[in-house]
Amino acid sequence: MKALVIERQGGVENLAWRDWPDPQLRAGDVLVRVRAVGLNHLDIFVRRGMPGFPVKTPFISGGDIVGEVAALGAGVSGWRVGERVAVHPMTPEGMMGEAIQGGMAELARVPATHLVRVPDALDDLTAAAVPINYATARRMLFAKARLQLDERLLVLGASGGVGIACVQFGKLAGARVIAAAGSREKCERLREQGADEVIDYAREDFSREAWRLSGKQGVDVVVNFTGGETWNPSLKTLRKGGRLVTCGATAGFDAATDIRYVWVRELQILGSDGYTLEDIAASLRLAAEGRLKPVLHSVLPVQQAAEGHRLLESRAVFGKVVLKL
Repeated sequence: MKALVIERQGGVENLAWRDWPDPQLRAGDVLVRVRAVGLNHLDIFVRRGMPGFPVKTPFISGGDIVGEVAALGAGVSGWRVGERVAVHPMTPEGMMGEAIQGGMAELARVPATHLVRVPDALDDLTAAAVPINYATARRMLFAKARLQLDERLLVLGASGGVGIACVQFGKLAGARVIAAAGSREKCERLREQGADEVIDYAREDFSREAWRLSGKQGVDVVVNFTGGETWNPSLKTLRKGGRLVTCGATAGFDAATDIRYVWVRELQILGSDGYTLEDIAASLRLAAEGRLKPVLHSVLPVQQAAEGHRLLESRAVFGKVVLKL
């Protein structure tokens, strides 16, 4: 088969579309013929290299995998060749595309327990925009932050894949959503996604503006997966008893915390790492029903993955970049 290989960690020049050995099926595995892969910041981090997290290269990244069943390993039941599937990449061996070989290849080996059927109403490209982004958002908002009807939700980085998913899930739950992004154009598009209020943090102090928009009462929940300089200002936006939930730190993990806000306002800081198979299945069902609407920024041939990496790194993306095989 052919695969998009990270030859060594560093720049996009280290990505190569080349021959790679076919995966070897084991008992309990399914071979998936990959049709589309969503690109995530995780793919950027794996390609660049993360402190304290070495990746043995050459390596194949990619966790947002959609395709069709190509072959069944020994003992697999309940699946048939040709069925369209999405993948839950957090396998018992490790995260596909991070700890073990991922899906930016013509074929991928996946435990049969980590497959979800793709509804007929979704095409492969749209389906590939769902699993990681929407499942991450669903777990953060509901399993962790316990978002409730009529609560105020502030989403930072709202123009990316996870951010848009949070905006859409927030509206589905009946929350009042404040979406923050880095340009006027992105803010206008977030209103189209259902955001009740928007903040252009390239022009405004998002913390002060969120406080104002909340009637100086504070918001109930903040989604912050950017970290860095946004961390302390996020705490300031919360009401007494408010919750901040995070699943990452795309702008920096070594953030200062003004602990006074934590104790005086009795804040909860909640981490969310991953999602369940049901989070993916439920998100796919809602997308198929039209209740969630994945946004594709661009679709590129997998051979042009370097351009997709550049788009994510430039933060020029609104929605999801999907690679087509």
